[in-house]
Amino acid sequence: MNRLGWIAVTGLMMAAAASAQVRSAHPVADAAALDLAKRAIALRSVAGPSNKTPEVAALFKAALVAGGFADSDVEITRVDDTAYLIGTWPGTDPTLKPLVISGHMDVVEAKPSDWQRDPFTPVVEDGYLYGRGATDMKLDGAIAIAALTELRRQGYKPRRTIIIEFSGDEETVMKTSAIIAERLKNADLVLNIDGGGGVLDEATGKPEYFTWQGAEKTYADFEITITNPGGHSSAPRPVNAIVQLSRVLERIGAYRFKPELSPLTRAALTAAAPYEEPEIGKAMLAFVADPTDERAIATLVANPSTVGRIGTTCVATMVSAGHALNALPQKAVANINCRIFPGHKPAEIMAELQRVAAEPAATFKDVTEGSVPNDASPMRPDFIAAVEKAMRRIYPGVPVFPSQASGASDSMWFRYHNVPSYGASPTFLKESDDFSHGLNERTPVMNIAPGITYYLSLFADLSK
Repeated sequence: MNRLGWIAVTGLMMAAAASAQVRSAHPVADAAALDLAKRAIALRSVAGPSNKTPEVAALFKAALVAGGFADSDVEITRVDDTAYLIGTWPGTDPTLKPLVISGHMDVVEAKPSDWQRDPFTPVVEDGYLYGRGATDMKLDGAIAIAALTELRRQGYKPRRTIIIEFSGDEETVMKTSAIIAERLKNADLVLNIDGGGGVLDEATGKPEYFTWQGAEKTYADFEITITNPGGHSSAPRPVNAIVQLSRVLERIGAYRFKPELSPLTRAALTAAAPYEEPEIGKAMLAFVADPTDERAIATLVANPSTVGRIGTTCVATMVSAGHALNALPQKAVANINCRIFPGHKPAEIMAELQRVAAEPAATFKDVTEGSVPNDASPMRPDFIAAVEKAMRRIYPGVPVFPSQASGASDSMWFRYHNVPSYGASPTFLKESDDFSHGLNERTPVMNIAPGITYYLSLFADLSK
């Protein structure tokens, strides 16, 4: 190769190295995060026989201790077939309430025969990390751990104690979630790294917008029962339990709860409108301007992705009736599943359903398991400023706004104890790449380096 050629190649190599340095300001942490995520995905942390969640906890503890945590400051507690982890980084001012970083280690079941790749054999392919937990949420957990240990490597000393915790059954009964929230109910603020996140443009793959999660709807199940003496089917009676229940379900199915706005959903709908289909976006803005706008409400209610954003929803999900093909039904039972808008208690919603049912023979019972009512977290200026600053460091100019989730997370348990909790994951996905709980779960590995930079900023700002 001639001298000019060598200079040209050397220049390209230096440019590539400089570009890589821009992308990765903390290569040790980046590599550690990916390695930890892959090792965690390889552990089948699924509820039931051979649940390896305790092994994930041991893996995470080893990473924290290797990164500077005292062994005695990282506690693993077994609960039934699972476990939870609490790691403490003591702050210099013990009078301050701690900052809690919250996640979970368990994953939803995945059958290898259904997947293109074994769900518990992590693979990096075409820029994606594949495996159960790649999105929900072992990669996020690994990035947070790597960021904390990078902070220690840099010599940072938090004024406020930082606690990182991982529950062991968030995907099922949330028993450990409730225990952790009870233990840490003196926290100042919770960063739930299992919520929020960004959206990548489907065509370009560039960050489009980022949302932090400030509220979630309360999950509730109500059982409706109608009983009857029954009898022989050859001698029908005027009152039939199945027919009565059918009428009740028809009334509830046709009922719409009053549309609502909160300060958080007002901000969320306004900011999200430009990213929706034009008709939906226009309806969102019209609803924000006038929550009684019937045309806007009709448009939003007709869309499955927006109906849950403007109020409580209740739907029939299960029905059981009768005891024999040739007998009048003695009992008819239905389950109504509700997602309750923050600010309302389940008892209030159940009473409203009873009025709608208008059936004296129907008895209603709250049969909810693994859920507690919770209101929206306040729109705290310190959190909002910190998350916006962290996002500017990785993706300047990308819009940042709040969101409200329809599903439940560990934030529910903290909000139940009046501890502000915010979904704040820095992971960006294309909507078409979101396979959480589904087949062939995957997440772009390009999230690792900016994710660590984001967490370094966020953790430091909220623990100073």
